[in-house]
Amino acid sequence: MIDILDNELVPKHEILSKEEEEELLKKYNTTKKHLPKILATDPIVKLIGAKKGDIIRITRKSQLAGEYYYYRVVV
Repeated sequence: MIDILDNELVPKHEILSKEEEEELLKKYNTTKKHLPKILATDPIVKLIGAKKGDIIRITRKSQLAGEYYYYRVVV
C-alpha cells in the first residue's frame, strides 16, 4: 500500500481540536456550514481518521506567503 502522506505534493492535514474549532469560527465570525467541504470518503480523511463534522487544517506552502492554512469541514 502507498502512503499518500509521504508524498511531497500532499500538504499536511490535521484535525482541529474542539477548542481550535471554536477559536477559528469565532475569529472569522462564521459557522461550519460556511466552510469549504471535504468528503468523508476522501482518502486523506480516512487516513487521518477524521469524522463527519470535524474541521481539517491543511497547511500549504507558497513561495510568496511561506505557509498558509486552508480549512475544510468533513461531510
